[in-house]
Amino acid sequence: MSKRKWALIAATLVSIIYGVTFTIAKDVMPKYVEPFGFITMRVGGSVVLFWLISFFGPKEKIATEDFPRIIAAAFFGVALNMLTFFKGLSYTSPIMGAVLMVTTPMIVLVLSAFIMKERMKKRKVIGILFGLAGTITLILYGKSMVNAPNATLGNLLVFINAVSYGFYLIIVKKLMDKYNAFTFVKWIYTFGFIMVLPFGWNEFHAISWATIPTDILWKIGFVVVFSTFFTYLLNLLSMRELKPTTVAVFIYLQPLFATIFAIGLGKDELSLVKLLSAILIFVGVYLVTQKKVTSDQ
Repeated sequence: MSKRKWALIAATLVSIIYGVTFTIAKDVMPKYVEPFGFITMRVGGSVVLFWLISFFGPKEKIATEDFPRIIAAAFFGVALNMLTFFKGLSYTSPIMGAVLMVTTPMIVLVLSAFIMKERMKKRKVIGILFGLAGTITLILYGKSMVNAPNATLGNLLVFINAVSYGFYLIIVKKLMDKYNAFTFVKWIYTFGFIMVLPFGWNEFHAISWATIPTDILWKIGFVVVFSTFFTYLLNLLSMRELKPTTVAVFIYLQPLFATIFAIGLGKDELSLVKLLSAILIFVGVYLVTQKKVTSDQ
């Protein structure tokens, strides 16, 4: 099997794991663990795992001038990304959170235009406007009666998370071109852990481990090992063969898996506003990601 096919399989697995994570994380937060305390566990556990696995990987030395990029990747890909996602998810519902993450590929496109000076086409601009309309509608009107105490704030935080992840995908690509993933991912998580610790220490310290049921402990373990450690490794491996915009496209699968999982377990519900918002977003991403077919491409 070609490297590209392996990369596509890795990216698909990431979407499935993330789609399931929306609901699993909601079972843990905020009843048993507050969002920032959960992140402290998630990042701290991953730091240990990444350092352990790095001893079996290739031995490369990171150039001093690349550490600012690694620190920026840690901020956007770990600290801001996770803090806004988990806090947002504690306020909103799994389906709305997943649908909002679909805006990431459009964000990557916009950031690429400004940062990497890629030319923006008319069709893509129209697609971005459709996606933005769907996102704003979902943030303002996508209320939920199921497990969403402050849907507006939660949706806004998840959207900030999507923007942050878009920055991360662009920043980390240059590191991928220069180093093996095992060389720098441990540093990204180490710096990320230092950044999230001040926010999460009090919530982590307040966890009452004796009162947490066994099934919730398993779910915490799933988020640390699969939703963090494995997904970041798989994402980095897929990015070695794929462009940031291609990797971002796989986020479109997350709402599908999140919706199936959440509704199947009775943890969320569909509504007309959510459906219409999702249609606007998907029309937007369709227009943004179409290959060259006309002179306007």
